[in-house]
Amino acid sequence: MGIAKITRNYQVTLPKDVRRLKDLEEGDTVIFAIEGTRVDIVKMNKDVIALAAGLWKETKETGLGYTKKVRKSWKKRADAYDYA
Repeated sequence: MGIAKITRNYQVTLPKDVRRLKDLEEGDTVIFAIEGTRVDIVKMNKDVIALAAGLWKETKETGLGYTKKVRKSWKKRADAYDYA
């Protein structure tokens, strides 16, 4: 387990063991996957993009409806954690 400190610009240096575990190198792009209160760091690569490309093909919801729903969930999450 690694420990890191958040800088005044809200940046974090990933500990070496985390970088090794996630196979992260300088210049890589990562996705922060949020599920409830858990946050996972996922290295973004072509496989992740290909998997995500077809996620919404079965969705009957409009883009605008989905956007409104997502923004409402952000507000609920922010209210739950009392961000100011």
